[in-house]
Amino acid sequence: MLTIIFTLPLFGVLIWSYFYPEESMLWGQRWMYKQEPEFSDIAIAFTQFGSGLMFCLLTLIFGASLFDHFLIRLLLCIGLIVYIIYGIRKLDKIMMK
Repeated sequence: MLTIIFTLPLFGVLIWSYFYPEESMLWGQRWMYKQEPEFSDIAIAFTQFGSGLMFCLLTLIFGASLFDHFLIRLLLCIGLIVYIIYGIRKLDKIMMK
């Protein structure tokens, strides 16, 4: 119970980083720039992929510890693998532009 309470802010930061990647890349470093910097598409996509991957990993860890059923753990692992493959293909497509 205590672990869930402490990781809820982490889930919030990961969701915020996924939906607002430019803001999350500037978090704590905005003072260094006079004007708003422009980030490349690959940097934005990589930030989204990284935050989504961490969100999936944390969900997998909590789901596996919460549910003691083989099928649920298998589905969580398959979902993680599918997300990784999808994210790598998306990053590859952006890099090939």
